[in-house]
Amino acid sequence: MTTLNTVAEQFGDFSKSSVDAAMKFATVGVGSAERLFGLNFEATKVGFDVTAKNAKAVATVKDVQEFSTLQTKAAETGLEFVMGYSKNLYEIASAAQSQYTSLVEERVSLFQQSIVDTLDKVSKAAPAGSDVFVTAMKTGLAASTAASDSFTKAAKQASAFADTAFKTATETAERTVKPAAKRK
Repeated sequence: MTTLNTVAEQFGDFSKSSVDAAMKFATVGVGSAERLFGLNFEATKVGFDVTAKNAKAVATVKDVQEFSTLQTKAAETGLEFVMGYSKNLYEIASAAQSQYTSLVEERVSLFQQSIVDTLDKVSKAAPAGSDVFVTAMKTGLAASTAASDSFTKAAKQASAFADTAFKTATETAERTVKPAAKRK
């Protein structure tokens, strides 16, 4: 098999795997959009329901104190709703980001392995003396792989930190709102 045939074969394999990867990315995107649509649809239904209940409650108010209590309860309910919505929205975005990250890592790994395989095949069919070039390419690839791994690790740590910070902030807000609601 000639070097040109080897490269053509590798390119064909790469093209097939690229189509597969594009389908995986699209599936994640569509799934995330579907979850987001479901969340927004449910939020709309709940919003209409709460608005209808509040309108009915306002119609039955008999004095200012009852109206004030109703306002406070409506504000608390609205805040709890917004916090729950935000939490669900974050979970959808976080899950999508995690899936995309996994797909990118998979693609990078496959691409790097493909290059190594191609270099091995080319080195076997290459003329004498080209082993220095192949070794230099493999060394460069190893360095870029190490850099990519370091970047991926740092990105995962930053994502974990952001996730922890968001969850802590949400839990703190929930603990703050619930006691305030019970006092009133």
